[in-house]
Amino acid sequence: MAKPAISLSGVFPPITTPFDTGGDVAYEALAANLARWSACDLAGYVVLGSNGEASYLTGDEKARILEVCRQAIPPGKLLIAGTGCESTSATIALTRLAAQAGADAALVVTPHYYGPRMTPDALVRHYHQVADASPIPIILYNVPKATHLDMEAATIARGAQHPNVLGVKESSGNVVKLADIVRLCGPDFQVLAGTAGFFFPSLAVGAVGGVLALANIAPQQCIDLHRLHQAGRWAEAADLQRRVIPVNAAVTARYDIAGLKAALDMLGYYGGPVRSPLLDLTDAEREALRTILVDAQILLPSPS
Repeated sequence: MAKPAISLSGVFPPITTPFDTGGDVAYEALAANLARWSACDLAGYVVLGSNGEASYLTGDEKARILEVCRQAIPPGKLLIAGTGCESTSATIALTRLAAQAGADAALVVTPHYYGPRMTPDALVRHYHQVADASPIPIILYNVPKATHLDMEAATIARGAQHPNVLGVKESSGNVVKLADIVRLCGPDFQVLAGTAGFFFPSLAVGAVGGVLALANIAPQQCIDLHRLHQAGRWAEAADLQRRVIPVNAAVTARYDIAGLKAALDMLGYYGGPVRSPLLDLTDAEREALRTILVDAQILLPSPS
């Protein structure tokens, strides 16, 4: 049976969830950020993902965020909802809620709390049960940095055998493994790079697009990298890849979500605070991040 006819080609920012100073979700700021991002030719948006602090949101907040995003995202742009929970039943329930809210696909992170028991058989059964029950296509999500569980290429290939499993977001950083996923799963299975730090190499071995935190603050650079690859302009693509590595590292590995939100504030979006127990950047960290953004030509230097 053929896979669902949804293309994941292009760039998808995993958007942040804005909070006000009282710690509540700032829904108007969320809609305003989406309006500004939509000026770029992004393929769509990932909502309620790792960068969206989804594990810190209530069920009611998630439902309202999906409603706001669906209303704010222009026609023709995909809304991919993070729906992965620790139990299969909870994942199915959230996936159905996302579908009702108008999500086009669901991004389902690996359950990981009982890590040693999350064997290939357990993961494949989980994903196939979710795919059976889901009204929308499923995208597998492998993010060892957050889950401390690295789903093997062979396990992903087994999950891909379900007709309602559309693709995978692969965030391990292992390009060799990503190439093996492409080889094992075939042309109908769509692979997304999980970070801008290895976007061009991922495209070179068969990824169709990327879910890139960097696209929150540098959407056009990420889009340009994808287009340069598609046009076969390898040297230019490789040069752009090298230039975005330091800033991507700053808003992922080094400063993480707090850094991404601080960068959004600097660029005129609404970043706002992170939700406790996360901590916002210190003043020194914020200034170091500002220097990185200026060096990457993402942010203009402050007037002397």
